[in-house]
Order: sequence, then structure tokens, then C-alpha cells
Amino acid sequence: MLIAAAGYDYNGRTSARLDELARLRAELPSLEQVLVVAHRGVDGATPGTVHWDAVQSGPTPALRFERVPFEHPLWVLYSSGTTGLPKAITHSHGGVLLEQLKHLGLHCDVRSGDRFFWYSTTGWVMWNIGLSALLLGAVPVLYDGNPAYPDADRLWALAERARLSHFGAGAAYLIGAMKTGRQPGREHDLGALRMLGSTGSPLPAEAFEWVYGAVKQDVWLLSMSGGTDIASAFVGGCPLLPVHAGEIQCALLGVDVQALDPAGKTLVDAVGEMVVMAPMPSMPIYFWNDPGDRRYRESYFEDYPGRWRHGDWMRMSTAGTVQILGRSDATLNRGGVRIGTAEVYRGVEAVAAVVDSLAVSIELADGGHYLPLFVQLRPGLMLDDALRAEIRTALRERFTPRHVPDEIIQVEAIPYTLTGKKLETPVKKLLMGFPPERAASRDAMQNPVSLDWFIAFAAQLRARLPVRRLD
Repeated sequence: MLIAAAGYDYNGRTSARLDELARLRAELPSLEQVLVVAHRGVDGATPGTVHWDAVQSGPTPALRFERVPFEHPLWVLYSSGTTGLPKAITHSHGGVLLEQLKHLGLHCDVRSGDRFFWYSTTGWVMWNIGLSALLLGAVPVLYDGNPAYPDADRLWALAERARLSHFGAGAAYLIGAMKTGRQPGREHDLGALRMLGSTGSPLPAEAFEWVYGAVKQDVWLLSMSGGTDIASAFVGGCPLLPVHAGEIQCALLGVDVQALDPAGKTLVDAVGEMVVMAPMPSMPIYFWNDPGDRRYRESYFEDYPGRWRHGDWMRMSTAGTVQILGRSDATLNRGGVRIGTAEVYRGVEAVAAVVDSLAVSIELADGGHYLPLFVQLRPGLMLDDALRAEIRTALRERFTPRHVPDEIIQVEAIPYTLTGKKLETPVKKLLMGFPPERAASRDAMQNPVSLDWFIAFAAQLRARLPVRRLD
């Protein structure tokens, strides 16, 4: 069965999706039924479809429940594509049920009657986690459309109107609100708000300070890190522990996550690979169309046999708090010292003219490394020597001279996945000669046109530098 909306709204405009629906029907020979939901005058009535209204107006059938094994497949979720082509991750009924009862009930403090909202597309795992709030008797609140239309306070107004107890978003949304000087707590009644959540990328300490100064003094700021891979989090919040700026409160219950060095030794108060040492209930049961689990094993278990390497840099303190420092496969190599991209972005965000940025470390044929920093500036601004000097100074003073890039380059837009993550590894692969169709999936991107600039730049880069080719 295919359930489809006949159209959607975005930026105040209604768009029909009937052509796409017809194409999907044509390419799914096993399809038995199509259920269409009309949308703002877009009816979608075509031969062979059933209307939602017709189903709702008919008699209510008796529900029949079928008991299935713990490992029975529940859904297929697609990874964001931050490391290349998305993975088709299949989860189990029992694993997700158990994990979300723990995650939402104990670590997010979701209670019966709460109103839970996490701004997400339907393609991001946070959509599934938001719907899982039903397990605790909470009310999922959904938003359809651009979060900045008709104004940038749209979601904060929703928090007031819906009396949200839990409001979550990608870290980029909170950082953007901070950079534009928004004061949601002064402009909206957020009295019901108990928890403000952040995930998707590291949330810098400055954003923590902004939340407690501009949103609400007694809100619980819950930063967490996990993945579509487990439909949950590895590290996140705890209502019994204090919140420290720039840090995640703790590892989740039942998650043996540690920072390891290349030899597999546990590190404390030092940066290492985020590795899960023992199985979790919601680890995938398989990847769809992955004979022999080859890609599954390559994705997680090659570097530390029998242990899950997630691909993030992590620092765990003696107190158990956690910092995520960016993707380990997008690490910046500066004179043999590993630098997380999150630190570079944090430094660049201090420069008012910069809207967004992306840094990658390109390996050269002679064994050296080239670090370009791509910056998206505020509309109407152009990158000049004075602004380059300001960016370099900010990175040097806030961190170290090693954080200063070899070159700063202006771009129209930073490429993002549909789930709001920067395409660091795919851009690195492109610049090192990897075929574009294998480096990234345009269907998994918010702004696929942005990739064209990097494809053209890759050819220019290889013409002037001895880049080590990956193809």
C-alpha cells in the first residue's frame, strides 16, 4: 500500500504531487492499493486510487492485532548521506519499542499528556522518534512547511500556541536564531516549555548561553547525539543531572559507549573514536538489499572488530559528560594533529559576516594536507582580504594557529542532507577525484544544486595541487 498526499505547502505556495505519484505507481509493480489524501483543492482522484475521505466515512472495522517476533522488521530508514550514498537501515519492532520507551520516558522525561514537538522532515529519524512519544501517552505536535515562513519566529509562535512541553530542533536552527539575535523568551509565552532539545550536529557553548539568556532561564537544554542507525541516541539527557555549556549530560542507560584510540584503548578527557562496546536492542537487523550483510559490517565493524564504530570524534570526562567534536572521517589533519570540524565551525560562527561554513582536509600525493574553508556570507557581502583576516584571527585566538585554514573560499551555499547535516565527507571525496554519482546522492540533499560548484572546483583544485586521487 502507498499512502500519498496530493500536494504540499511551502513558502505560502501549494504544489501538486500527482506526476510524482503516477511515476511511483508505475515503478512499483507489486503495489496493491494507493490511498490519496487531498490537499487544498488538489484532489488526486485517479483510477485505481482510494480517497482518505472515503475510508473515513465508511464503517469502522474491528482492529486485528498480530503478535510478531522481537526481530520482526518494523521500518526502513535511510541514513543522511553524510559519508556517501544513504544506507537502507532496517529496524525491528522490539528493538525500537524498547529503546524508545527508555529514551523518551527516562532520558527525555516525556510524560502522559505532554506535548512533544521536534522540527523534522519525514525523512529524518527525529520524525519517527517524535511519533514514538505516543508510547508514553504524550501528544506529538507536527509542523508542515518552512520553519522561517512567514517569519523567523514561526516555531516559537507554535511553541506558545500549542503550549509545548518539549521543543526540539537541529542544532543549526538554534545557532541560526542565536546569530540573528532572536529573543524568543521575551516575544512569546513559553511558560509550558520544560525541555529544549538539540541534535544533528554539535551545539557550541555559546548556544547554551544564548538559550538560558534569550529563551528561558529554567528550561532543560537537552543536547543528544545518536543516529538513524539505531533510531535513538547513544548519549543525551538526564533530568537528574546538571547541564554544562557545550557538553552532553551522559551516556544513555544500557549504552556502553567509550572514546577509543586507534589501538582500542579507552580514553578519558581525551579525544577518541566514539565506539559502542556491546550490542543495543535497536541496532539494525540488516540493511535492505545487502547480501551477506557486507555493507552493514563495513559500515560499523571493520576498525574495531566486534565493536560498533559510529564515526564521530568524542571526548568523555571523568564525570561522564560528553562532547562530540565532528565526524571522524572528516577529521582535519594539521601537522599530524587531529582537529574536529566542530571546533572550526565554532570559531567561524563568531564572525558576524559568515552565515555558514564547511571545512575539509584534502590529502596530497606527497603526504601533506590542504585545508580549505568554504564560507557562505550574508546576502550582498563579498569575501575580501579584510574579512579573510578577521576569520583567521577568530580561529587563531579562540583555538590555535593549527585551526587556521590554508585557503578561505566564498560559496553560494553549503551542501546539506535532507536531515540538515553538512556533506563534509562527500565534498572531500569530490575534491579528491571520487565520481560525483558515488560520492553523494542528490536525492538525499536539501540543495543538490550546491554540489555543482564543488564538482567544478574539484577540477580546478586538481589542476593546481597534487591531490591524492580516490578514484
